[in-house]
Amino acid sequence: MTHRPSSSFVLRTRGGWSLRLHPRPALVGLLLALLALAMTVVLIGTGDYPMSPGEVLSTLAGGGSAGQEFIVRELRLPRALLALLVGAALGMGGAVFQALSRNPLGSPDIIGFTHGSAAGALTVIVLFTGSSAAVAAGALVGGLTTGIAVYLLAWRRGVHGYRLVLVGIGAAAMLNAVIGYLLTRANIVDAARAVLWLTGSLNGRDWEHVWPLLCACVVLIPVILSQARPLRMLEMGDDAASALGVRVERTRLVLVLAGVLLTASATAAAGPIAFVALTAPQLARRLTRAAGPSLLSAAVMGALLLVAADFLAQWVFASRQLPVGAVTGVLGGCYLLWLLATERRAGRI
Repeated sequence: MTHRPSSSFVLRTRGGWSLRLHPRPALVGLLLALLALAMTVVLIGTGDYPMSPGEVLSTLAGGGSAGQEFIVRELRLPRALLALLVGAALGMGGAVFQALSRNPLGSPDIIGFTHGSAAGALTVIVLFTGSSAAVAAGALVGGLTTGIAVYLLAWRRGVHGYRLVLVGIGAAAMLNAVIGYLLTRANIVDAARAVLWLTGSLNGRDWEHVWPLLCACVVLIPVILSQARPLRMLEMGDDAASALGVRVERTRLVLVLAGVLLTASATAAAGPIAFVALTAPQLARRLTRAAGPSLLSAAVMGALLLVAADFLAQWVFASRQLPVGAVTGVLGGCYLLWLLATERRAGRI
């Protein structure tokens, strides 16, 4: 093992393989993961039938009563796992698009991909009165279609970050108009269902919502992680990345498709939950102090944020639970105000 002055360790094997480890990002990621798991245990114990963390762990290990087994395994565990998966997917998706656009505002909920999923889901709800599975499929198709359209419209001898953001913002504005039109076409029942879905909620989610998103994460997260090194080089600019041997457009296309599918899958499972994809990568980067995108730390931060937001939605507003998207909207707005104040004090705006 060798130590580099840049606070990183390089592990070398006899076969010629090497692995560079950065202690601070690894430690921060581990602490965030432990916090997310601890918060998940607390979240599972929250509700009309409160349980202590010890009772939750005992029940998960098979030592609870029949009633506790039902409450934990069938009612609360799927919701908690879905919060972890949706948060991780949004956090990693946000990190990918912020790195590709080289812009902290280049997250899926700003550049239109989440709006595409919302428009697809509302089309199914309003025009076809579809089931939950059909709504999820509509959200997935809408997000993927929007991602491909934005990518093609932003193409001009390649896709550059600022053009991707501008085209995405334009697409988001048009899709907002589509969403508004669909709401005016809906009857009162479908409109109420659509508005609840648009807020982003984990209420009523069970195992049938967990498994599709889990499969998507198992497939797409390794694909994104395999492109972590080229993505770091792309942040230096297309010319520099190409000079270092990165196939720029191929790498960008793979990352865009994987990122769109990951965020669309999360949106299909829980609705368009605001600000997690925007804030998680930036908070993770500030904590890790990494020079490039911290994909795993952003994913874990996203999971922690969403689990904490769902806990607040259930605990603070116990008598009338808020949709988790409303809580993340408030927290995200506070984060943006703090960020603007910080940038202003630094003289950057």
